[in-house]
Amino acid sequence: MSNNNQKSVILSDQVQSPLNKLEPLTRKVFLSLNPPGPQDNRADVDQIRQVLERSCGGFVYVPLAMMPKIPSICRGANWQLTATVADTGHAWELIDIEPGDTAQEHYGLAIDIGTTTVVVYLINLCDGTVLKHAADYNDQIAMGEDLLTRIRHASEPGGLASLKSAVLNTLNRLIKRLYPLPTETSKITAAAIGANTTMIHLLLGLDPASICRAPYTPVVNNPGLIPAGEIGLDIAPLAPVYCLPSIGSFLGGDVIGGILVSGMHQQSDISLFVDIGTNGEIVLGNEEWLVACAGAAGPALEGGVTTYGMRAEPGAVDHVSIDPKTGWVNYSTVGNFPARGICGSGLVDTLAGLFLSGIINRTARFQNGQKEFVIVPAHEAASGEDIVVSQVDINNFMATKGAVNAATDLLIENVGCDWREISHFYAAGAFGQYLPIESAVTIGLYPDLPRTAIVRLGNSSGEAARQVLLSRCKRLEAEGIAGKVTYFELNANSAFMDKFVSSKFLPHTDLDRYPSVRGRLLEVFADKS
Repeated sequence: MSNNNQKSVILSDQVQSPLNKLEPLTRKVFLSLNPPGPQDNRADVDQIRQVLERSCGGFVYVPLAMMPKIPSICRGANWQLTATVADTGHAWELIDIEPGDTAQEHYGLAIDIGTTTVVVYLINLCDGTVLKHAADYNDQIAMGEDLLTRIRHASEPGGLASLKSAVLNTLNRLIKRLYPLPTETSKITAAAIGANTTMIHLLLGLDPASICRAPYTPVVNNPGLIPAGEIGLDIAPLAPVYCLPSIGSFLGGDVIGGILVSGMHQQSDISLFVDIGTNGEIVLGNEEWLVACAGAAGPALEGGVTTYGMRAEPGAVDHVSIDPKTGWVNYSTVGNFPARGICGSGLVDTLAGLFLSGIINRTARFQNGQKEFVIVPAHEAASGEDIVVSQVDINNFMATKGAVNAATDLLIENVGCDWREISHFYAAGAFGQYLPIESAVTIGLYPDLPRTAIVRLGNSSGEAARQVLLSRCKRLEAEGIAGKVTYFELNANSAFMDKFVSSKFLPHTDLDRYPSVRGRLLEVFADKS
């Protein structure tokens, strides 16, 4: 994976918040036990259970699978050993036992399973810090770039099994990068996962067919704790795996995680949360209410529907500036490699530059019969041909922008508030982290708020996984958010298409909503005259 993509998955400093109290999914307890004798002839398992119950302050369950290991480890370690117990919510469960004092060797995984990219963070459960991370493309891509294609593939003979195997192969490959020695992965005793509803179904081997079929009810929204061995994760077999809860087919745990990390559910002011990826999710609300919608949005940003579009890999044009007076182009590429194509951030920059230069008008149409614009001339491109943005490319992008605008306007209208009441805008995901804010505002993809009110959350799904891995309170908070969100189905709303059509303007049909853009346009016009 490219360096740029590696950067895009690092947890944002501003949301990687310290937790007041660490209550991780698992706890390690050093035990100094009494060897059996005439004065103490308790059974080995009973002694361990009783000591752990005093330490943990609650009932401790010892699974049958653990019992055969206990006598030999106790005697081989001279009764000095470390027990790992998992928090099941109502009790503790013994999931591992090791000789000696290994209480400080306590690790967990925070996992973000995206439709395109999978990221695994190795977390120190003693202090909550991220020790390292690894990322790669989701192997499921070979069976479909988008969710609907994968859901259809799952219905074919052997399709569901192959999709589950693909994402597990991706995860276990990344775990091996973090912990190269197979014997060491047993030290990873817990995992938390943020992902959309379909990704969770495919990971767990659950049929996702009902997700895209009315009445759009998934098999499960909150799977609870599942032992890693049942899923197939290459960590301690009894390690609990917690999936952030979803609230339906189209709003998964990754969105619940974004709300959790942003804190919008605890604020009196109204906030807007947007995650534009392979799919787009939008949430509006505050501490009293939350409304949300979702739909396909991201292919134009990922390069899927533009002629020279590509992901943010080496050679992708990632930043563009166009001189309004001369039309001269300055650009940069990922890794400073010769240009091979253009990624989402470069496309957003390009559209903003074309608009402010008057090369395209407010309907995003080229002027004076022009049909395309050259970003990289042939002699500078890796392929030896011009890298251009065409009218078709712009139209495809405007469909994405229009969908985001229309969905946002529909949410605002349905709750009876005004766009002027939005106080904070949270941009989630890799695109939210790296899309240029000024350019995104200029073309109307982001609202025209004070720039300090526009917050890049980075990988909020991964950060939410870290938080629920480390805190029982955060797990309960996430489940509370899931029970609070009201979902709006856009497909059934006749007003959506009307708003969609009217939203395909730069920056918006209502220019009063974008005062800073209007001011820049006036400055450019004054300079040209």
